[in-house]
Parts: sequence; C-alpha cells; structure tokens
Amino acid sequence: MNPVTGLALGRIAIGVGALASPDLASKLFRLDGANNPQLPYMTRMFASREIALGAVTLVAKGAARRKLVALGIFVDGADAFAGIEATRSGAVSNSVGVGLTAPAIGAVIAGGIALATGK
Repeated sequence: MNPVTGLALGRIAIGVGALASPDLASKLFRLDGANNPQLPYMTRMFASREIALGAVTLVAKGAARRKLVALGIFVDGADAFAGIEATRSGAVSNSVGVGLTAPAIGAVIAGGIALATGK
C-alpha cells in the first residue's frame, strides 16, 4: 500500500473510533477520562481533525497531496510535542507519554519518507 494512503486511512480509522467512542479512545490512550469530564469533547475535536485530514489527503493528487502530507507532518509533530510536554510537566506518566508520543513521531517519519521518495 502507498504510505500516504496508509497514513490517511489510519487517520480516518483513529478519528472515526475516537468520534464514535471518545471514552474508549481515552482508555486506549491511557488518559484519565473519569477525572476529566471535558476529555470526550477534546477527543472528538481531535477525531474530527484526523478524519478531515485523512479524507482530504485520500482524494488529493499531485502537489496538493504533497502539501497535505507536509501539513500532516506538522500536525503529527505538534502531537509529538504535546506528548513530550505532557510527560515533562507530569500531566501523564512516562509510559503514557511514550504511548502518546511514539505514534506521532512514527507518523512524522512515515510522512517524511513519503515526501522524500515521492510516494
């Protein structure tokens, strides 16, 4: 599968899951939804962003698609920064921080490879 298509489909799948069941998504991310009643709202905001970026990337072609991959790299980089900062501040444990940050860094790397190889 084309790596950009894989990233886009992954975004959509994560987004749909988080939008449909923000409580389950929070548990999978190991976040404390019980003590943060606003977490479902924030999870759904995250979900809609992932669905939108994934869907528009799937249908884009050429230069527009490359720009969307670059935008995805920026978004995933910001997510990685958020995970690192949450860990540094003590908002999440080290193990949760790794679980939040590693996929974002992986997506940055995959997006960078896709741009570098022109796929």
